[in-house]
Amino acid sequence: MSDVLADEALDAYSLVVTTVAERVVPAVVALRVGRGGREGAGSGVIVAPDGFVLTSAHVIGGAARGGAELTDGRSLEFEVVGRDDLSDLAVVRLSGSDLPRLDLGDADRLKVGQLVVAVGNPHGLAGSVTAGVVSALGRSLPTQARAGTRLVENVIQTDAALNPGNSGGALVDSRARLVGINTAVAGVGLGLAVPINATTLGIVDALLRSGRVRRAYLGVVGGRRPLAPRHAATFGRTGGVGVVEVAPASPAAAAGLRPTDTILDLDGTPVSSAGDLQRLMVSHAIGRAVIARVLRGDSVVDVEIVPAELES
Repeated sequence: MSDVLADEALDAYSLVVTTVAERVVPAVVALRVGRGGREGAGSGVIVAPDGFVLTSAHVIGGAARGGAELTDGRSLEFEVVGRDDLSDLAVVRLSGSDLPRLDLGDADRLKVGQLVVAVGNPHGLAGSVTAGVVSALGRSLPTQARAGTRLVENVIQTDAALNPGNSGGALVDSRARLVGINTAVAGVGLGLAVPINATTLGIVDALLRSGRVRRAYLGVVGGRRPLAPRHAATFGRTGGVGVVEVAPASPAAAAGLRPTDTILDLDGTPVSSAGDLQRLMVSHAIGRAVIARVLRGDSVVDVEIVPAELES
């Protein structure tokens, strides 16, 4: 590539990043919360002109309110609308109005190698911008709460530089659409963001309506288990969810599910991973009997399970 072409490529890249930064920076706020006599800090993204902000649940912690700094110099108070530790998402509302906001994108449309820009407040440095690419898609991020451990699925991995304080900040595409909430620094050149997609928007909607997310649970620990060739041929699939552990006094235990069982489907929906089961454990499944088709040894049995509510 000639020097002229290299300069043009750099200019085109710079134009995208600077244009995105001008649009995004005003809509990213620095959040301050008190924690046991100490003050924590992170970032948040304004997604509505009347002050609704998306951020990470771990940024808010157990706080009910806090303060926010905008890049235009305004200092505003906020109240926590709702938080969900198991997706690491929270919604707060600023006390101001006529605020800049970002449009929501769809992380399910991202491609590996696509340009993304991260904006946040690392180490308290407001409006910091870094750029990179989508390094990988489909990662899983374990999150922990009193209710137990769950996986945030389809987490975005990026090489855009993230540092403490970036949590809760914006990950946007080249059209300045919010595609992720930065949540973790997994190593040098390795950042993770909770995707903005139909699943997480459902969580946000629940937080806006009731301040929390209701989930069902079965009480099994397991993962993908390959099927023997003869079983794969019979069922037309290569694997199911192998039950490794059944939690005591759980719906699965009450139904008689066993640690050696392999779950093939739930109410007719094939499952092959813990994530498949997790996706089916939505609020309307609470208290409603479901039929798990289970491979037990060489026999197939139907097990009726009544999912309970996962307490947070």
